[in-house]
Amino acid sequence: MAEGLTRQQLYDRIRSSTKEEVILEEMTRLGFWTRNQAMPAPSEVLIRRESELRRELNKLVEEQQRYRNKEKILSDLRQQRMAAAKARRAETKLRKEEKRKERAAQWAIEKEKNIVYLGEDVSAGLNKVVSDEEKLKAAGLPVYHDGLALAAAMGITIGKLRFLSFNRKVANVSHYKRFYIPKKSGGKRLISAPMPQLKAAQYWILENILYKVKLSESAHGFVPGRSIVTNATHHVGQDIVINIDLKDFFPTIAYKRVKGLFSKFGYSEQVATILALLCTEPEVEQVALDGREYHVATTERHLPQGAPCSPAITNIICYKLDRRFEGLARRFGYAYTRYADDMTFSAKEAAGDNAGKLIWGVKQIVKEEGFVIHPDKLKVMRKGDKREVTGVVVNEKLSIDRETLRKFRALLHQISVSGLEGKQWGKGSLVNSIEGYINYVQMVKPEAGQQLKAKWQLLLGREDVKTQVRAAATAAPILIPPVAPAQEEPKDGEKPWWDVM
Repeated sequence: MAEGLTRQQLYDRIRSSTKEEVILEEMTRLGFWTRNQAMPAPSEVLIRRESELRRELNKLVEEQQRYRNKEKILSDLRQQRMAAAKARRAETKLRKEEKRKERAAQWAIEKEKNIVYLGEDVSAGLNKVVSDEEKLKAAGLPVYHDGLALAAAMGITIGKLRFLSFNRKVANVSHYKRFYIPKKSGGKRLISAPMPQLKAAQYWILENILYKVKLSESAHGFVPGRSIVTNATHHVGQDIVINIDLKDFFPTIAYKRVKGLFSKFGYSEQVATILALLCTEPEVEQVALDGREYHVATTERHLPQGAPCSPAITNIICYKLDRRFEGLARRFGYAYTRYADDMTFSAKEAAGDNAGKLIWGVKQIVKEEGFVIHPDKLKVMRKGDKREVTGVVVNEKLSIDRETLRKFRALLHQISVSGLEGKQWGKGSLVNSIEGYINYVQMVKPEAGQQLKAKWQLLLGREDVKTQVRAAATAAPILIPPVAPAQEEPKDGEKPWWDVM
């Protein structure tokens, strides 16, 4: 037996070559066969050659055995590949899940610090967070570079700011309560009154930003210290008065235009985007699906009529329009004022021949500024006509239409006799319409207005009228406009903040 080999190792060695080769190698190792002969003996060559052939034959036999069952081989290969693929998939899934968790954690941290997405079509510039401090300070406006600073100034969380400003095409919540009120000229007007949280944000924007922006001297609507009386005063005693209204005033002011306004102030694109989203809203249609109600946007975002920011934004956007109209009016010898979308030009009789040229120029400027003149509300009043400006008669002095005042006094008398039942004034809520008209009279003619107010207060003190007032308020709540906070309540006789048309 070979030195140091076990029996099994010797058998394995013989099996891997031949018995003769093993004997030959052992004889050589033990010195019975000379290893370094110049020419090997033929028997040695034959033995080694036979061993080589035997090994090759063994390999061929193994190959034959392995390929004899092709289906099993293919099945084994498939199982191997499937196992390897499954392992790779599991590894990939684990790796992706880890990355997802990492991204989610980073996203959660980022959301706590900033606003990076506010919905489709409005999020492209949210990464721009540098405001023009010099420009903002020069205009007396507060400096905010990003949503975090804006939220802190407003006293709300970044999450709340994101919720209020997020642009949703379809949503199951709405930040507005929508209802219709009758128009004086017929038809209905959609009022979009913001819900409390959004309304508070809009009042913050109004007081801290919009009210600090300089307006033209011609703007009188929804401007502190100005009213329909200051608007009409400029046209008292004029021989020709031209009234022009703009069509779809608020819907004309689109989101992009509002965002551009805040950007022009000097705010970064992120802050301008957030402010514009807070101040605009699309018209929506309510859809019920699977027991849930959804609000589906049917238009692009624009200024809603009913939001406290809307009138102030239109006044700022109309600054250039007002300046152009002021120049046009001076050119033809006219005075000019604007109350929301009501534009008034007036002049003495000598300038009456220029009325056609003036109106043509107005139409061109309105078109260039992105507005549309209401074709049914262009009115020219000349000497001899009753000339009115925002409901106030301006023929010789500020006064009220006598026939309307007479009818109103008759209405109060009828109410004193038989109560509110069957009575009507205006096209909305009877009580609101009565009080609105009294405030209007009191502003134009204080003594007459005070008399009417005193008489109305006496009527409201009667039990039968109180009961009817409560019943009317319950029966038709959608016609009662939302009440503005104290700082935004209209002055006596001024139109309420939600009615600018």
